[in-house]
Amino acid sequence: MDDSRGGLAAVRAEIGRVIVGQDALITRLLVALLCDGHCLIEGVPGLAKSLTVSTLARSIQADYARIQFTPDLLPADLTGSEIYNAATARFEARRGPIFTHALLADEINRAPAKVQSALLEAMEERQVSIGGETFPLPRPFFVLATQNPIEQEGTYPLPEAQLDRFLLKVAVPYPGELQEREILDRGLDAAEPERAEPAMTIEALLAARRDAAAVRMEPPLRDYAVRLARATRAPERSDASLANYVAFGASPRATRALASAARARAFLEGRDYAAPDDVKALAPDVLRHRLVLTYEAEAEAVSADDVIGRLLERVPLP
Repeated sequence: MDDSRGGLAAVRAEIGRVIVGQDALITRLLVALLCDGHCLIEGVPGLAKSLTVSTLARSIQADYARIQFTPDLLPADLTGSEIYNAATARFEARRGPIFTHALLADEINRAPAKVQSALLEAMEERQVSIGGETFPLPRPFFVLATQNPIEQEGTYPLPEAQLDRFLLKVAVPYPGELQEREILDRGLDAAEPERAEPAMTIEALLAARRDAAAVRMEPPLRDYAVRLARATRAPERSDASLANYVAFGASPRATRALASAARARAFLEGRDYAAPDDVKALAPDVLRHRLVLTYEAEAEAVSADDVIGRLLERVPLP
């Protein structure tokens, strides 16, 4: 386990040489990697979301592809298509950019439904269908998607089924004043941008996943994760003021995601057991995109994070 933690610490250090701040985002990306999960990153332009993802891929020596999602994107642009080979007089599958380890789906909510459907198969099944033939994706395969929360023109809301496939949805805030000054200094004074160096191999990452899966999660803490997820489906039982705000709560997939993410965080913290703080720290990231709020919530400016925050206060700790 120490070797795995050392490798992940080296990855974090390499990302830190390139990215100023964003410690919470980096931690959650590492959690997603350890859980073999996908991550949706939401933030306004200019917060280094794409740079963080590409830097992470470089630091773990993963194959990396970036796809700019646009309204005119076709499924074949993502997955590949059949090409006629005149020499053999046969159609042959030509694989698309999705055949990689780390896929950056930039501005994912700009792609139409057919593209989202093709991506959904890849995220869930780790495979792609081209011309009636199925091809497995490389292992590991993880989607790190970005979206802009303020620009709605030319965007398509992600379907709930696809949102549920993201292990985490991370909200990226603006940097602090000192961090922003450091960003400015680096941009003005550096001769050339910093580049991360390889710090971990794919094989070491797979070993780290096995180590993280061995972290203990005692029955009372498992019960707590279940209670939190179930509380989102009937929030009025925990807090009467939430009665009219949630139309649909988190699925059982969210319960598993919460437990897995908590164990991964504990592993990154250097512990071989998960604690209530691990669950509480990651509950907003695991649950915020899985709640479907009502019109009343929208009218009263009640967000998913508001609901989750109240539930964390009311659901008793183990």
